[in-house]
Amino acid sequence: MKLNSFLLILLTLLLSFNAHSKSVYQEPQEFISQAFNAPAPKSKVFWIDDEAQRVIEEILAHKFKKMRLRYWQQEGETVWILEEIGKESLITVGIHIKDQQIAQTKVLVYRENRGDEVRHDFFTDQFKSAKLKDDLQLDRHIDGITGATLSVRALTKLSRIALWLDNHVTKG
Repeated sequence: MKLNSFLLILLTLLLSFNAHSKSVYQEPQEFISQAFNAPAPKSKVFWIDDEAQRVIEEILAHKFKKMRLRYWQQEGETVWILEEIGKESLITVGIHIKDQQIAQTKVLVYRENRGDEVRHDFFTDQFKSAKLKDDLQLDRHIDGITGATLSVRALTKLSRIALWLDNHVTKG
C-alpha cells in the first residue's frame, strides 16, 4: 500500500512538472545570426516613450511594463526578440524584418503545455511578407490552429509590434 501511494505521488509530481515544460527550439543569438547570415551585429536599444507605450498596449490589450527593448539592425533590416503570454506562460519569438515586411517569424522558446503547433513552418510561413496597415493590423489574415488560439494571437500581436517598432527605427 505504501509503495502504491509513493508511486501515485511521484506520478503526480512528474505530470505537474511536465505541464509547464520549456521547449527551446533555437537560441536567440542563433536566430539573429541566421537572419543576417553573418555574426550578430551589436544590439541596440529602443526606449519606450509615451507613443510606443500607447501603441504596444493597444496591440497587446494589456499593460506593457518594459522601459526598453533590445533589437539588432543591419542595412535596413531589424531583428526583434519579443515575448508575450499565450495562455499562462511566455512565448519567446524572433521576428526578422526586411524592407518593412516580415522576412521570418520563429518561435524560439515555448513554455505552454499545449498549442506548440505555432512553432512549425506551416504556421509561421503565413507571416512572410506581412506588412502593417495604418490601423495597426497585418495586411493579411493569419489562419488559426485549433487548440492554439491564444498562442496564435500572441504571435500575431508580436508581429504587429515588431513591424511598428521597425518602422520607427528604420525611418529614424
